[in-house]
Amino acid sequence: MLMALQVVTLLFVAIAMALALAHVLELPGKMRLSKDEYLTVQPIYYPGFTVGGAAEPLSLLLLIALMLATPQGPSLWLTAGAFATLAAAHATYWVLTHPVNNFWLKDVDLKGLGDSFFAFGLSGRSGATGDWTALRDRWEFSHVVRAVLALTSLVLLAAAIAA
Repeated sequence: MLMALQVVTLLFVAIAMALALAHVLELPGKMRLSKDEYLTVQPIYYPGFTVGGAAEPLSLLLLIALMLATPQGPSLWLTAGAFATLAAAHATYWVLTHPVNNFWLKDVDLKGLGDSFFAFGLSGRSGATGDWTALRDRWEFSHVVRAVLALTSLVLLAAAIAA
């Protein structure tokens, strides 16, 4: 049972990391876009990344379950580290990325869960305001931070499983 939980958790953490890493790999090309091009391209992430993004909170829950199932020792501490770094990546999303997502999607007619998800937060659907390049930089570089944290989580989890 423990091995199955380890494999499923590793898979979900890998998906969460892959989504953040995908944004980082796009960064050099997107930084060359004009304002109109960038504003045209940015809404394409909905709904795909929103649906795939469910892997991140599920990963956190799975990591908690794995910590509860892991005996005391190095594997437990490595799993706890994986949880902490993925939780930091998740917090980075809500503090830095999410408010800017609302700016990119302010003119998109969202329905159902998508509308509820993007309305969540202090600013609601009004989103962030300001210079588009500052918002772009905040969005793009918040994903760099998220990718580093999620990759660290994945490495710690793999080390915990191997230990």
